[in-house]
Amino acid sequence: MKKIVVISIMSCLASVGCDSLRFAPGEIQKQNAWLHSRTVALAAEQARREAASEKLQALTGLGELQSRAFIGYCGLPKEFPPADTAEQILSQSSFELAGAALSESAERPDVWQVADNVFELAIGISALLGGVYGTKAVRFLQEARTKSKALKEIIEGNELFKKEHGAYTNAFKEAHKDQSPETRQIVAQLKS
Repeated sequence: MKKIVVISIMSCLASVGCDSLRFAPGEIQKQNAWLHSRTVALAAEQARREAASEKLQALTGLGELQSRAFIGYCGLPKEFPPADTAEQILSQSSFELAGAALSESAERPDVWQVADNVFELAIGISALLGGVYGTKAVRFLQEARTKSKALKEIIEGNELFKKEHGAYTNAFKEAHKDQSPETRQIVAQLKS
């Protein structure tokens, strides 16, 4: 049973990878999605009013429809930025909001914290199940979590060593050349 739990957790983390872990949309993302929707809606309206080419009207119309998906995904903000007119939308605060949203969208959760939370959840579930198997699973998961923390410290120490002692980087890599492909893949995923 222990092996099944660990294999499941590790398979999940390995198959998902670090890049697919993202934070839920926050207030800035929600405001930006709503502002984007208003921007595209006004652009589509302006294209119709100015009798722009059919192509431009179709593009802005499609953009308006697509922007609704962003709001549907992110949700409505608690506080709506002013966006009734083109002048309000083109204000400096809108550009700052877009920049902040772009910066925030690049953030990813710490994979080590995610792994620790997964272990914590699994320990809690195992403790709830109770019994002999639950107790064994709790011990096993606590040990796995301790090993995960140790692996983190080793990887961070290795990276610090390579950074501070660049002259030894080739020797360091040579010392690790016999690692299995699986180990290399796990370390590469955990480093990113």
